[in-house]
Amino acid sequence: MSSPLAGNPRPNANAKLYEKLAKKPLGTRLFGALVAFKAPFFMTSQPQLKTLRPGLAEVRLTKWWLMQNHIGTFHVISALNGAEFAMGCLAEISLPDTHRWLPQGMTTEYKAKSTGGLTLTATMDLPDFSTITKETGGRRIPVTIKFVDDAGQEPMTATIDIWVTAKS
Repeated sequence: MSSPLAGNPRPNANAKLYEKLAKKPLGTRLFGALVAFKAPFFMTSQPQLKTLRPGLAEVRLTKWWLMQNHIGTFHVISALNGAEFAMGCLAEISLPDTHRWLPQGMTTEYKAKSTGGLTLTATMDLPDFSTITKETGGRRIPVTIKFVDDAGQEPMTATIDIWVTAKS
């Protein structure tokens, strides 16, 4: 099994922790729980981290009664909570320790009702981080999130822009 940090020559502390935990039974669940502990609003969506490596994060959201809306489908705000979790994990494992990120904005498109739980796949094209310096300023990088429900349909999509800068 290759390292989940392959592709990030200078992983930050969170990425190193993920690599260490991912090798252990239930380690990815523990990492997800630690992220939710740091940002407690993630606890409501109970995200399960399935895959994490630079440029890719896969997260599973199980549908349960606190996650559904008045028509019995997955509530969109709960789904977007999962999208932000996936984006944050992706950014942490993708950025070198010389850079930082902040979410800058989110756009969503609702296409259809969902059936059951959701699997989220977050992707981003990794820039040449050496070109993002204090002198050149920051760069907006879009993170695309694809949502697939238990019926195999794509009920929504989202894009979260992150602002990446070099650390001082």
